[in-house]
Amino acid sequence: MARSPAPPEPVRLGMVGGGEGAFIGAVHRWAAQLDRRYVLLAGALSSTPAKAQRSARALGLAPERSYDDYEAMAAAEAARADGIEAVAIVTPNHLHAPVAAAFIARGIHVICDKPLTAALPDARRLAAQARRRGVVFAVTHNYSAYPMVRQARQMLRDGALGQLRVVQVEYPQDWLAEPIERSGQKQAAWRTDPLQSGGGAIGDIGSHAWQLADFIVGEPVAELSAQLTSFVEGRSVDDDVQVLLRWAGGARGMLWASQVAPGHLNDLRIRIYGSRGGLDWCQAHPDQLHFTPLGEPTRILQRGTAAMRPDAARLSRIPGGHPEGYLEAFANLYGEIAEALVAARGDKPAPKGVQFPTVDDGVRGVRFIDAVQRSARSGGRWIRLLP
Repeated sequence: MARSPAPPEPVRLGMVGGGEGAFIGAVHRWAAQLDRRYVLLAGALSSTPAKAQRSARALGLAPERSYDDYEAMAAAEAARADGIEAVAIVTPNHLHAPVAAAFIARGIHVICDKPLTAALPDARRLAAQARRRGVVFAVTHNYSAYPMVRQARQMLRDGALGQLRVVQVEYPQDWLAEPIERSGQKQAAWRTDPLQSGGGAIGDIGSHAWQLADFIVGEPVAELSAQLTSFVEGRSVDDDVQVLLRWAGGARGMLWASQVAPGHLNDLRIRIYGSRGGLDWCQAHPDQLHFTPLGEPTRILQRGTAAMRPDAARLSRIPGGHPEGYLEAFANLYGEIAEALVAARGDKPAPKGVQFPTVDDGVRGVRFIDAVQRSARSGGRWIRLLP
């Protein structure tokens, strides 16, 4: 009886940021470890050395592989025979560019939280650097890795909706409805600081809403008109975003992202309508995709059933009726990235169908944020995104 091939060695991973008290760092670590595709070996987990060392001890990192700053980490890990192959960057947005550049320069692959950078010129420089060095560069827009999001994307490509007409995407929250950043709440403090975030709701959650629509629709937004509002007095970044969208193929739509909408926790939702039907997906019920063929009753397509297309079925982990959610989707994305990182070793090509947001997708996301901000500053003037 032939033996199954041995699984590839786990990807040797490092992390910058994500120390004690950080939400998204822990999410990245859970996602990386769920399928045992990675092993976390090194980190510069905080800009405060004592906090970095405490965080490293809590995660079981070897003392000599806990670094006080990312530049020292990049240099030391690149010099080791067993050094990291990839680094996860989970810092505030303004640090994404310098941290990523330091690791790319040493040929280390990058997994970067969104948005790619806080400024468009930095995003373009990173993309050019990554291409020159030939590294894998992924951006963790994790919502694109839900199985039923993949289902929606495939249905559009298969023509199930006919000619695309309308796209409505929204992402309301309420956690910044009051000025909690003034009370020392860490997450609120840096996210509402324009020097660290590069923007408010548009960069934090508007970027996710845009990427979800961009991923499913699969064609570029041609132009947009936007307004950004800061409803909380004294806040220096936007906390509500409204954007009108025109797609290159003729579809129209709107993006709304708000962090001052009482009653909403994390309500990402997208509705897509074509000449032959409509789709409706929301993260609150991620295992279900509502499909309404024109003139027929709405059908609920359930994850884990025969209704799933191959791209969705490939990312479905457990039988239908057992809910899969945020962490599983994040792990799906890390799994897709792992396939590309293993392929980069030269062992074998990545399996067919592997897909994840790349540095070029990240650049387009920052370009979208930049266009929204320019439109808002000019009173909602339409900004062209395509030549």
